[in-house]
Amino acid sequence: MGKILESEALRRAVRSERTAGRRIALANGLFDLLHVGHVRYLQAARREADRLVVAVNSDVSARSLKGPGRPLVPEQERCEILAALDCVDYITVFSERTVESLIRALAPDVHCKGHDYTPETVPEHAAVREMGGRVVIVGDTKEHATQDLIRRVLERFGAGPQGGSA
Repeated sequence: MGKILESEALRRAVRSERTAGRRIALANGLFDLLHVGHVRYLQAARREADRLVVAVNSDVSARSLKGPGRPLVPEQERCEILAALDCVDYITVFSERTVESLIRALAPDVHCKGHDYTPETVPEHAAVREMGGRVVIVGDTKEHATQDLIRRVLERFGAGPQGGSA
């Protein structure tokens, strides 16, 4: 069995992990262009539990959140890249604006979010608490962002007076 799972297979895997006494952390995001901020976030999330489930925004969800030019990398490729990280145990794709339904299905022990939130502003925080989990803020202090990376690439290599074609 690989790391990338559909919802029912993921539920079975999490149930099996729990039966074995392991604690589950859930992290989520777009992960469009994987950068050091993403890696630090996921490594810190993994330290919060025995297993890390990563929920990846679908292409449709990414477009609704970030606009018509996103994602740059298709969801299956983003999942494959994340699967190469040792700190990630399971990956699933979700299409909703939040992971609330996944939280209700998996009841993670901890839901990890990045520093662009506080525990109280995490959209799913009520669902996490209702399911008996806790919300933690992990990773670096949002010094890295995909939008910043895209902007730098366009400034250096994009069309313009000094740039060529990307």
